[in-house]
Amino acid sequence: MSIIQISEFTKKVIKQVHNIPFGKVATYKQIAELAGKPQGSRGVGWILHSCSTAYKLPWHRVLSSQGKISFSRKSYNFREQKKRLEKEGIVFSSEGRLNLAKFQWKKRHRKQKIKMGEPKMFT
Repeated sequence: MSIIQISEFTKKVIKQVHNIPFGKVATYKQIAELAGKPQGSRGVGWILHSCSTAYKLPWHRVLSSQGKISFSRKSYNFREQKKRLEKEGIVFSSEGRLNLAKFQWKKRHRKQKIKMGEPKMFT
């Protein structure tokens, strides 16, 4: 039996996709940036295609930077992704777009608290 090795980028993409909350979406570009490869949008798509079942990824929460589902509107995958997103309360316009300002996941970075009088370099 052979063990398949996955890259660090793939591990990071899987982690970020798992972190997208219910009722929110992320773009391929956003996930690529969070995983450390800003130019890796196509790689994110490939990882979703090849790893979603094995890693139980909420693949339906990732879409294009235009707020659209990337599959052809006539395809099963388009209908399935739209159905799953609508079940999470996401609303699409008649043109098939969603409002990214409203529905896009905003990953928050933790801010370190600095004690008064303590130099920043020691925190």
